Amino acid sequence: MIIILTISALVTLVISLVVMFISSVLAKKTSMDREKNSPFECGFDPKGSARLPFSLRFFLIAVIFLIFDVEITLLLPVAPILSLCNINSWIFTSVFFLIILLLGLYHEWNQGALEWTK
Repeated sequence: MIIILTISALVTLVISLVVMFISSVLAKKTSMDREKNSPFECGFDPKGSARLPFSLRFFLIAVIFLIFDVEITLLLPVAPILSLCNINSWIFTSVFFLIILLLGLYHEWNQGALEWTK
């Protein structure tokens, strides 16, 4: 039984290596032309650099937005499950979650992460 598994593993390894080698040989670019390697902008040479500086402030606000957006989606099922839960545990859980969200928002505001310009 071990011999059959070893042989099948070796056959699988050999077949995958052959397929990877064939695909790497066939996928090679045949011409390294300057025109093909340059960025294309409506048939003209580009006016500026393709690499523009990225605002870290924008990135930070986008990440904060995504975090709070996901947390809002966690709040959506709170209202429909009111009839299925004990009212005291529902209130405690909902208020606790909202307090955590508000503390996180206050911390971000206090640190100045929500200001677009300084």
